[in-house]
Amino acid sequence: MSPNDDLPSTSRRTSDRESGANPPGSPFPLGATALSTGTQFAVHAPEADGVEVCLVDPDGGERRVELTTRTFGVRHAFVPGVRPGDRYGFRAHGRWDPHSGRRFNGAKILLDPAARQVSGTFGDPSALLAYEDDPFGAPSSRDSFGHLPLGVVCAAADRVGRPARPDVPWDRTVLYELHVGSFTARNPAVPEHLRGTYLGLAEPAVLEHLARIGITSVELLPVHTTFTEPGVRARGMRNHWGYSTGAYFAPDPRFAAVPGAEVDEFRTMVDALHAAGIEVILDVVYNHTCESAVDGPSISWRGLDAPGYYLLDGRGSDVDLTGCGNTLDSASPAVVRMACDSLRYWVEDMGVDGFRFDLASTLGRPGGWRFDSRAPLLTAVATDPVLARVKLIAEPWDATGAGYQVGNFGVAWSEWNDRYRDTVRRFWAGQHGVRELASRLAGSEDLFAGNGRLPWASINFVTAHDGFTARDLVSYERKHNEANGEENRDGTDNNSSVNHGIEGPSEDPSVVEARGRHVRALLATLTLSTGTPMLLAGDELGHTQGGNNNAYCVAENAPAAESWAIDWDGADQNMIRFVGRLLRVRASAPTLRQQEFFTGRATPTGRPDLVWFDSAGIEFDTDRWNDDSVRTIQAWVDGSDVRSYASDGGQVDDASSLLVLHSGGPAEITLACPSWSASRFVPVLDSSCADGVPADTTALEPGSTISVTGSTVLVLRSAGR
Repeated sequence: MSPNDDLPSTSRRTSDRESGANPPGSPFPLGATALSTGTQFAVHAPEADGVEVCLVDPDGGERRVELTTRTFGVRHAFVPGVRPGDRYGFRAHGRWDPHSGRRFNGAKILLDPAARQVSGTFGDPSALLAYEDDPFGAPSSRDSFGHLPLGVVCAAADRVGRPARPDVPWDRTVLYELHVGSFTARNPAVPEHLRGTYLGLAEPAVLEHLARIGITSVELLPVHTTFTEPGVRARGMRNHWGYSTGAYFAPDPRFAAVPGAEVDEFRTMVDALHAAGIEVILDVVYNHTCESAVDGPSISWRGLDAPGYYLLDGRGSDVDLTGCGNTLDSASPAVVRMACDSLRYWVEDMGVDGFRFDLASTLGRPGGWRFDSRAPLLTAVATDPVLARVKLIAEPWDATGAGYQVGNFGVAWSEWNDRYRDTVRRFWAGQHGVRELASRLAGSEDLFAGNGRLPWASINFVTAHDGFTARDLVSYERKHNEANGEENRDGTDNNSSVNHGIEGPSEDPSVVEARGRHVRALLATLTLSTGTPMLLAGDELGHTQGGNNNAYCVAENAPAAESWAIDWDGADQNMIRFVGRLLRVRASAPTLRQQEFFTGRATPTGRPDLVWFDSAGIEFDTDRWNDDSVRTIQAWVDGSDVRSYASDGGQVDDASSLLVLHSGGPAEITLACPSWSASRFVPVLDSSCADGVPADTTALEPGSTISVTGSTVLVLRSAGR
């Protein structure tokens, strides 16, 4: 090794004419950077004895060029004549010492961790194993060339002339979690060749649907290039959700309408959504990779720097905090740089507006130990000048008990609130009273206020990709995951679901009515609670997965239309209208989406900002709060001190609102009647009605008694102070 090998290249740079060699250029950015006369390649491989870039011609021939310069642990070189569209991989040579995590094997071609595009398919899975028979035994001599997808050199993105970002304020945000393929794969309003693609999501009919129901931000299940896990492939299945990342910079080619056009098509989709005023949030997976445990394939990171990318124990095995075989080391500079470079690329070059971080607790557990909200990767993301300006959402748990950290992230983060999900589900299933429900309705101050966050930090949801759909939640008492090929062992058994008397589909009118009413109550509670609501795509259409609560995989060759696709032809039109009405009520009532927590403070009317009442219209006392048989709660929110702000910075003034939730059978409810209220209440929403429109909108006097026929959510607006 030369004593100059680790010095910055500028310290010994020579020109082409002087040396006759390719100019080494800069080690950054990592990946393949197309220049006017060729391409600069750079890859992190600090302990490799040598790294070659493998250039693959259209006929499949391989040409190897050594990356001759090493700077800051990055191997890099400029290769003239390499143009956008050319395919490439890397080969890393060095020590084979599995017990220390060093798994260099020049027989294995590796995908660039910073590849902007990926092309090709897998061949023989055994060819990707870096070892012969035992992960801690001898290295494999079999060449993996031809069995692994390759990176593609991409031209720099043009950032000029794109639509402005919507920049939706948090208090007006309505998230909508969807799978790019499943969402449009069976939509007859989308041209057939665009169904299940990025461009399908950009179609006018799709944008009109999102606008019609009031969505402000789509949250896309992973669109980073995904490679199916070896165990799933062995069952003849493929990963459907996408939580098995193979390339953090490359959009998944499976969603391209034209093979190879996924980068441009993704940008087109983002531009169309932005033009419609809708943000794009990506679900990202920086907690583990597709390489599984040490007995898994050597695809990229493991063959370049396993100790630098992964948490390893003292014997060279992967530490698994994710349930997926490996865990990225969030304290490693290599991982911090890779994640932040990737995130900035998706914001600056691809145009996205924020991220939801899968199993985000692992990102805050340096070395795999205790959670620290100031851990290196979390701090780097939250303080980055680009990333600090976009929406950051954490899934605040991992696969271990120590990873459950709901409410413990820093001030820059919002979090999925599973406490909200479970509480709301149990209340409408008749499984508990109203004590915790009140906290969830009011923004979960007990979870999020302690470190200075605001109510929108609580991402409220009752359904998500992981679990039952809303329709299945009221149609199945137990999971039915046999299609996954795991003998129904996968997926949670803790669903707080009911079937209303029949397991699965039913044409019994009474069962159908009860299920519809139950779903409407769930969705009404979700959209009218303080915090940020997240809906699962298809719930407003009556989407079912046949009781599967872990629909992460499908048959390997299943077309998009048979991969948990939403049935648009069978959509529940009343439910669509109902959800649209819900979100219009929320948008028009700042009292229901406030930016500060309720404190019982005096408002300009001289009365508290929030008061809770029981079914008799009497304020809750300690005994009633602790009575789990109570099935009715009323929330009166004073509109004279809303603590929300208009676009010009002025504080919003609003009418007061009365929210009534009743879980159970027929009942008489006396509207909350504080002695100091002279207001009448105008009904604006009734979840017992199929479309949410109250049958009678006559203003009601305080203290009026109303009859409900079953589980119901009511919203009434004050006709005066």
